[in-house]
Amino acid sequence: MICSCLLFCLHAKAQTQSNYDQHEAFAPLFYPAYGDEIRAADGTPGPKYWQNRADYSIEASLDDSLQSLTGSVLITYTNNSPQSLQFVWLQVDQNIYSLKSRSVAATAVGGGRWANRGQFDGGYNIKSVTVIQDGKTLDANYLINDTRMQIKLANALKAQGGTIQFKISYSFLVPEYGTDRMGRLNTKNGWIYEIAQWYPRMCVYDNVYGWNTLPYLGQGEFYLEYGNIDYSVTAPASHIVVGSGELLNPKEVLTAEQLKRWDAAKGSDKTVVLRSEAEIGDASSRPSGKSMLTWKFRCTNTRDVAWASSKAFIWDAARINLPSGKTAMAESVYPVESASDSGWKRSTEFVKGAIEYYSKYLYEFTYPSATNVAGIVGGMEYPGIVFCGYHATKGGLWGVTSHEFGHNWFPMIVGSNERKYPWMDEGFNTFINTMADKNFNNGEFLSRRPTNRQRQAASYYNDSAESIFTIPDVTQPRNLGNTAYGKPGQGLTYLRENILGEGRFDSAFSYYVHQWAFKHPTPFDFFHCIENYAGETLDWFWRGWFINNWKIDQAVIDVSYIPNEPPAGSTPAAPGARGFDNGRPQGDPKNGSIITIANLEKLPMPVVVEVTEANGKTGRISLPVEIWEHGSIWKFKYNSTDNITKVTIDPDKVYPDINRTNNTWHADSQ
Repeated sequence: MICSCLLFCLHAKAQTQSNYDQHEAFAPLFYPAYGDEIRAADGTPGPKYWQNRADYSIEASLDDSLQSLTGSVLITYTNNSPQSLQFVWLQVDQNIYSLKSRSVAATAVGGGRWANRGQFDGGYNIKSVTVIQDGKTLDANYLINDTRMQIKLANALKAQGGTIQFKISYSFLVPEYGTDRMGRLNTKNGWIYEIAQWYPRMCVYDNVYGWNTLPYLGQGEFYLEYGNIDYSVTAPASHIVVGSGELLNPKEVLTAEQLKRWDAAKGSDKTVVLRSEAEIGDASSRPSGKSMLTWKFRCTNTRDVAWASSKAFIWDAARINLPSGKTAMAESVYPVESASDSGWKRSTEFVKGAIEYYSKYLYEFTYPSATNVAGIVGGMEYPGIVFCGYHATKGGLWGVTSHEFGHNWFPMIVGSNERKYPWMDEGFNTFINTMADKNFNNGEFLSRRPTNRQRQAASYYNDSAESIFTIPDVTQPRNLGNTAYGKPGQGLTYLRENILGEGRFDSAFSYYVHQWAFKHPTPFDFFHCIENYAGETLDWFWRGWFINNWKIDQAVIDVSYIPNEPPAGSTPAAPGARGFDNGRPQGDPKNGSIITIANLEKLPMPVVVEVTEANGKTGRISLPVEIWEHGSIWKFKYNSTDNITKVTIDPDKVYPDINRTNNTWHADSQ
């Protein structure tokens, strides 16, 4: 009976023009390289995977009157690669603030978030660079080109474990507006300094590109090696200093009362005030007898460190409970201007909630503290410390706090290349933020407003839209929210909710994080890893959603009823016959119906179809993406019991379909 209907009841609409080509969507070749012993074909680090290591010992002094920093860094660099190195490259990101920088030259007249404002002319003042190798200390042969420094070695650095040290002395003026990555804010009780990109850092040398030396232009973030970092910050004794990692000398920089409160916070799930609003400006809230104090920190197995300093800080903290039974500290520092009950007084609660959720969902938080700093920076992340806007309140403060601390998983733990692939940290983080929103305080800040997919489609697919596979400095600023954040985050949601299912996706995603923790995955490592663990070939999705900017347009084309069996000896209807009886398809709906759907644009997706019958009965059919392997038109049988009045594809409006007018078939419109 089904075959008879297919032969005789085809509708002219089945020939609807489509841009879809199954041979392109499901092309057999996708991955640019086969797996090897460094990066295995299953998306995991191979048995001979290697990456180099950078350990740092840094001493810095903050001058609050000159608003400058003076520092010295000793870098111990280990070459684990199979090649000896004749030279090395370092990042000197402060040079973005020189008026001669490439970033200034490449900034549009109208400026922007990453612009160097107010004609500030900064950058590194490099005082000396020395090389310590084979027991000898020599002046370095180096050159600086914009935000990169090359050091040419007199003797090649040996492969597979060779080590060398570089000592660099430097200073720089702290910009007020540091391209929204760092800077300083003037409050009524003093300046707040948020200090980042504050020491020369090693570029990554890997088996993908060799030396990764893209210049720092502002919109692209960072790609860094892992190691241990010991650092000290000397600041005015009136200041509170917070930073990445563990504070090593609390007895030297805190008062007896603050030490007592600190110990109380270590055992408290509720926020404990370490330095109150009333104590700002009170000399007894700081150790006496010295004009300057040195704060010492250590951060292990990290790619970076940052810190903040101010005499204007209120400071509070609480305990973070981790899945293993270990604990860490949630901390917040903020000025009196931010100290509202709906604002930064809840910051530590937000930090604790975010860290505990992400630790349970993905991978346990690895730093001893998580500190939120209120200042001029709207939102920026570093290992164990984030900078968030001091005006943020309510859901805005929760959102920026959750997002910036989500970055402690992407890219602080999973060390992807942000200069080339921002979606591997911003997009992944945007996705886990949606999960945390549902979890925190019974969804206190979860948006109840449904997403407008038509508006989303217009944003994703307008004439100036760009692919997710666009490096950040090429991406038009107006598109960055889509290409780096929204669209890749939505892609993971589709994988979880519409393609793999929650259980398969969650376990595959966690597997990826554990396999690449403190390592350097590429996009194709991620693709391989998810496919192999989930047991699903997904190249059609990676190709269409991530690499290309393929559109979605699913449509309902036709409904027909299966006719009764013709009497024995009667003449069957002519091929192609199709008719309506009072506006309804011929045939008997109690025999079942044939529903015709189409994929009219390049990206195939799984299908959900909702069918409504005249008797009020509603049913749903879910179809896998493989139906589109056969072309742009698909017919399936539906076990109807009465006349069908409406058929809708994607009834929950899950996809950003570019044309929803063809998503529903109505009987009364035929």
